Amino acid sequence: MFRTAELGRKISKGEYKTEAPLLRQQLLEAQQALRKYNKSPVIIIFAGVDGAGKGETVNLLNEWMDPRWITTRAYDLPTQEEQERPEMWRYWRDLPANGKIGLFLSSWYSKPVLERAHKQLSDIEFDDRLQQILAFENALVDDGAIILKFWMHLSKDAQKKRLTTLEKDPRLSWRVTKKDWKHWKKYDHFLEAAERVIMRTSTGGAPWNIIEGGDACYRGLTVGGIILNTIEKQLNHWKQKTEAEAHKPELEMRAEDATPPLTTQANTTPVTLLSSLNMDNALSKKVYKSELIKYQGILNQLHRKARERGISTLLVFEGADAAGKGGAIRRITAALDARNVQVIPIAAPTDEERVHHYLWRFWRHLSRAGRFTIFDRSWYGRVLVERVEQFAREKEWRRAYAEINDFESQLVEHNIVLVKFWVHIDKDEQLERFKAREVTPHKKWKLTDEDWRNREKWDEYELAVNDMVEHTSTRSNPWVLVEGNDKLYSRIKVLKTVCEHLGRALDE
Repeated sequence: MFRTAELGRKISKGEYKTEAPLLRQQLLEAQQALRKYNKSPVIIIFAGVDGAGKGETVNLLNEWMDPRWITTRAYDLPTQEEQERPEMWRYWRDLPANGKIGLFLSSWYSKPVLERAHKQLSDIEFDDRLQQILAFENALVDDGAIILKFWMHLSKDAQKKRLTTLEKDPRLSWRVTKKDWKHWKKYDHFLEAAERVIMRTSTGGAPWNIIEGGDACYRGLTVGGIILNTIEKQLNHWKQKTEAEAHKPELEMRAEDATPPLTTQANTTPVTLLSSLNMDNALSKKVYKSELIKYQGILNQLHRKARERGISTLLVFEGADAAGKGGAIRRITAALDARNVQVIPIAAPTDEERVHHYLWRFWRHLSRAGRFTIFDRSWYGRVLVERVEQFAREKEWRRAYAEINDFESQLVEHNIVLVKFWVHIDKDEQLERFKAREVTPHKKWKLTDEDWRNREKWDEYELAVNDMVEHTSTRSNPWVLVEGNDKLYSRIKVLKTVCEHLGRALDE
């Protein structure tokens, strides 16, 4: 696989001086056009053997293009803050926004390659890590990201020569460390792992480019040319699409992008998982008060122990408007130390959030170890409101099931206690609560025109919820369906369930 990158390719300095200024100009123009369209981020990953020019190439690209619109990230061992979150958190956090370019050194490939080279991962474990990376990159590509990956290569002899030359130069000797020589001794194991990485993760949407790194002029022009061609190809695609859409009737364009509405047979109520719930479940006030004190006390004790052991809890609340999510959340937070709990209310995405993958804003809210994070509505908006209201195209919300399952699996693998609640009320109960809000001064603000519009699509939302549970209620991350017609019952069921999940995580 790497023999084609050991041919000793070179470009003369004269040829480089002739070609580089034109390439630089073209890259700048492409960068500005990318900003103008503002449709996709460009994610460029540099990996490879030590001394093959990864850092020099990143510096060159920052010199050639406008660095104000470039994000450069290099990763070392994770900090304490990063260790307290799932491994991919720091990469999600650093993703560039639409219209910007991200250059990544020592990225999500470094750790699995090094661990495999040092025999710290079995074949199965290594493949599992690569599969997780594939899911990550596929999610970005499906969302429109442009991903380019460069493997900067040197033969074993060429790497030794390069490291020795750097080491002898007083100005550059700092760049060679004991770790570099340690890696060199593991060169064959390192290359075996790298070959596996490239075979498994070079896809049409995120291809690997193997670059011979011995000659700075050659690798600079080659990398720059590949980046330019890739961006220009995408720019031409957007231009052609814009021109085609300009000649299409508006109704035809809407029909292409629209998601077919959810339908049921005429004059029938959909039969779903929600319709099978016993909505008559209720508690007396006396029992409620007793149970509330009991489970808030248990929750407080469990959370203190979880805090000491660094076990985080993440709760997701979804449900119909006026179902009682806020009331249930308040009964949980009342039992916790306010310094260790954060409630994240999710509404329409901000301008900053719109120029990132939809999961980006949820990744960045993940708390440090031992904390409580509560999402009042969540990433499930992609398969609920965005689906029903046709804010997302069908292919977008359909692939979101797999993306969400992968996201939640990473949370659970990091020993985060994840509990997902759907708080349900029937249509008649919702109407009563809406009317009560209309005449209650301190609750009137909760009722909006959007609540009434959502109510008109009750059956469509119920079918969407049914599909959501079907596709995302897994053995490790199940949905908890809460009968919410009686607020007292639903609050105790939520509290009790949180205690049960946290207790199991603490082996209590």
